Amino acid sequence: QVQLVESGGGLVQAGGSLRLSCAASERTFSSYAMGWFRQAPGKEREFVAVISWSGARTYYADSVKGRFTISRDNAKNTVYLQMNSLKPEDTAVYYCAADNGIATPDSRAYDYWGQGTQVTVSS
Repeated sequence: QVQLVESGGGLVQAGGSLRLSCAASERTFSSYAMGWFRQAPGKEREFVAVISWSGARTYYADSVKGRFTISRDNAKNTVYLQMNSLKPEDTAVYYCAADNGIATPDSRAYDYWGQGTQVTVSS
């Protein structure tokens, strides 16, 4: 069982930055692909970014490409999401998830989920 705990959310003005962190309890963290997803009020959960177990491959949703960066530190069992040039439409609850397989944007592939952290971007 992998426990994931997100942190770093908050309120920021449009154009600002935030860095989300997701700490994993499992020592085998380095074997999991890690993804970030988000869910805005009244909308379905959507893919944001994913990073392979080694960190060699990353993929992003078109809506965040060039503004967000996903990274990981396997020694610290932590994955990060650096969010720059934030827009009001980025407002959502952000979730990290672990996939014991290949890096994929398909949320159905993920085995473990965190509780989420709120990001609010004001205009």
